Amino acid sequence: MLFPPMPLAEWQDTKQTLHRFLQIAGKVRLDQSPLRNHWWNVPFHLTARGLTSRPMGSDTFFSIDFDFVEHLLRVECSTGQRVSFSLTDLSVAGFYRQLLDALASVGYQVRIAQPVPFDLADSTPFAEDDQDASYVPEHANRYWQILGQVSLVLEEFAGRSYAKTSPVHHFWHTMDIAVTRFSDRPADLPDGVDPVTREAYSHEVISAGFWFGDDEFGEPAFYSYTAPEPAGLTEEPLSPAEAAWVPRGSSHLALLRYDDVRASADPRATVLEFLESAYLAGARRAGWDVESLRHPRAAPSSA
Repeated sequence: MLFPPMPLAEWQDTKQTLHRFLQIAGKVRLDQSPLRNHWWNVPFHLTARGLTSRPMGSDTFFSIDFDFVEHLLRVECSTGQRVSFSLTDLSVAGFYRQLLDALASVGYQVRIAQPVPFDLADSTPFAEDDQDASYVPEHANRYWQILGQVSLVLEEFAGRSYAKTSPVHHFWHTMDIAVTRFSDRPADLPDGVDPVTREAYSHEVISAGFWFGDDEFGEPAFYSYTAPEPAGLTEEPLSPAEAAWVPRGSSHLALLRYDDVRASADPRATVLEFLESAYLAGARRAGWDVESLRHPRAAPSSA
């Protein structure tokens, strides 16, 4: 089934635990990989069984892979060494200890600089978190299945533009999957902006993606945003009719609820229609050269 049901309330406990598992592995990736522009070195990529950190290290290298078919965490090294452990029946603290032990067993003494959750309401250090310990295999598998399905739609959308475009990747800090187009113009960022934001948004961007819901918006949805947000963006029409502009912090998201997509006659086409409308809204208001960036496979602009 394309886009199976995934109500947030149904798997909230597993999501909370799994999110912390991802952050732990992601912080290893952050420590062990060389910086790429816009932090493209940091996110996970999809595989046919789950998620991968991709290779990292130095003379020898290793990867961390989540297997959501057999529900295992695998560490594999270029020396041929490999180790795995089950994702089920683990607290966050247990996962943290087992991952660091697994890395040490293949020769990597990794130290996570900030071993606490990033931007989550509960900031209990990973090593002390024995409360988050819910992992329902069915929910974890469906989470990965949806990520895989969404990633293929985002890949199709990404191929419609000649603009500099990020990989389709899964951000472990926010648990969303996204693809971002860049203009060639540096962004006018305010003085004092933090270094992480300055690197991520050094140039004008229009980003598109999907997330599973959070405390502010309690259901899964597709989204798009333009940064910096140009004047008049929310006056632009979105398509289909169910899509809407919603406030998010000091800016706005174009939002289309996952359940509205599931209810449509052609969910894949509905998502592409939404992403294209949100992109055109941002690109036109920001003054991008829409036609020169358009790939021939993209539908002609209605402007």
